Amino acid sequence: MKKCLIVSNSFKTDADRLGKEISSFLRERKITASVFAYNGKDAVHEKPLEIDFTGYDFAVTLGGDGTVLFAGRGCAPLGVPVFPVNLGEFGFLASVSKESWKVELEKFLEGKIFISERNLVKCEVMRNGSTVFACAGLNDCVISSSPSTRLVNLSVAYNHALLGPFKANGIIVSTPTGSTAYSAAAGGPIVEPSTPALVLTPVSSFSLSARPLVFGKNGEIVITVLDSRADVALECDGQIGFKLLKDDVIILGIPEYTARLIGSTQEKFYAALQSKLNWSGGPRA
Repeated sequence: MKKCLIVSNSFKTDADRLGKEISSFLRERKITASVFAYNGKDAVHEKPLEIDFTGYDFAVTLGGDGTVLFAGRGCAPLGVPVFPVNLGEFGFLASVSKESWKVELEKFLEGKIFISERNLVKCEVMRNGSTVFACAGLNDCVISSSPSTRLVNLSVAYNHALLGPFKANGIIVSTPTGSTAYSAAAGGPIVEPSTPALVLTPVSSFSLSARPLVFGKNGEIVITVLDSRADVALECDGQIGFKLLKDDVIILGIPEYTARLIGSTQEKFYAALQSKLNWSGGPRA
């Protein structure tokens, strides 16, 4: 290990202090640390923020799950693992507490810590036979109306099998990682994070028969934008957005590469379900 990039959320109070402490910790171990100040505002950008993770051996995120999503998208294609320190609220992805970062980072440098492999969802928008937008999300890709209370018409197919037209506020295509986020709020299932899968969850569907579906890794979901009274937009991880037009075709699948999250164990995931979502599995006898 020679180079580390620290992605520091500028809106988190402890980020600057912790960034300096971690930089000093790494220098003592002859590891060069650079700091990137991530703007953690809740804003959707048409293009990803420009940052190159090439050449780094690992990244450290200082923030919440949104900061991990940002770094994870950039690191995943390069195989760069992410060490996610939680300075936010939920901490499903940012699973390393700010009190234990030193112990867990030492374990990582010694090769003694678990690294979770998470699949992403890749998305390509085709318009008149050409690609006009592409992205990959660690949580989800969402096709929805604007404003969000309006209905849109979408045709959905999986591996050339038509699932039917959907009239809804939108459709979420999430990864297992994102199954605890917007998809769960819309009634989707919670999927164990290491499962290679995609979850399709309708949002406020006009039909009571519309139910979430879980797909395996060897297939593509194809969504076509039909004539709708509302504007339609695509969002990737709630951080990258693109305006869709009638007859646009959105192709979604699982890329070959994975996001690598350091220290994100099954135990931490199920502990987060209990502590963050108040999940207990049922009443006690």
